[in-house]
Amino acid sequence: MRFMNLCSPFLAVALLLAKGFSPLVATAQNTVFKIPPVKIPLEVKDQPITITASAILTISSRDRNLRIFNLQLTGDLSDLQRNLTSLLGAQLDKDDRCGERVTIQSATLRAADPASVAVVQLHVERWACVKVLGKQAAKKVIGGDAQIQIKLTPTIEKDSTELELTPEVGDIQADGSLGELLRSGALGEAIREKVRSSIVSALNKGTNLAATLPPAVQGYVTIQNAEFKDGGDGSLLVVLQGEARITQEQVKLLSDQVRERLASR
Repeated sequence: MRFMNLCSPFLAVALLLAKGFSPLVATAQNTVFKIPPVKIPLEVKDQPITITASAILTISSRDRNLRIFNLQLTGDLSDLQRNLTSLLGAQLDKDDRCGERVTIQSATLRAADPASVAVVQLHVERWACVKVLGKQAAKKVIGGDAQIQIKLTPTIEKDSTELELTPEVGDIQADGSLGELLRSGALGEAIREKVRSSIVSALNKGTNLAATLPPAVQGYVTIQNAEFKDGGDGSLLVVLQGEARITQEQVKLLSDQVRERLASR
């Protein structure tokens, strides 16, 4: 009799499933909550981007009143890919009369499981100003087109809530002194850092746990792993894996909140 009382909430949910209403999948052995996709609008350096995030919570163990769930949160980065050129251009384009002139021509981002690779094509010129007959004149020192590949490997910060990216410069295609400037100069370092910071800023805003998960489980999640995946048709996904520890009472509240989200769609 005690076994039947414990399982009755799950049996009630099973009846909802039979009617085509699916906030979770539940049996006496497991519970799976499927958090429906949420569109998260954000701005990175004044560039509007939308990331669609969803999550799955699967119970892994029970310890008295505590329920431990495995979490998988998936963010669709297609819109970030489409807007990467304008996003990087807003940060890197410059036109210094007596310095560097940079124009981002195109930028792409693709999966290289578990990392991702950004390919940036740009035009670079370096100008120097000299005095001629008492007047300052600008003279081009070097210039040309270049292509830079930057590998971005995801890691989880020590607080287990935010994503970080480790950049690694790969192949650089450029002629002569321009190639050396990008490989060892401050410009190459600036490009690498701007690519990293732009993408990680979008990822952390777009995979914010509070924006995706129902309130019942917020604040009880730790992220343990992150990776990029190919979502098909060239789309890029970021997948976060972690753990949530909540009480049985919170599980019931979570079920209600997921059901409300589904009903409001």
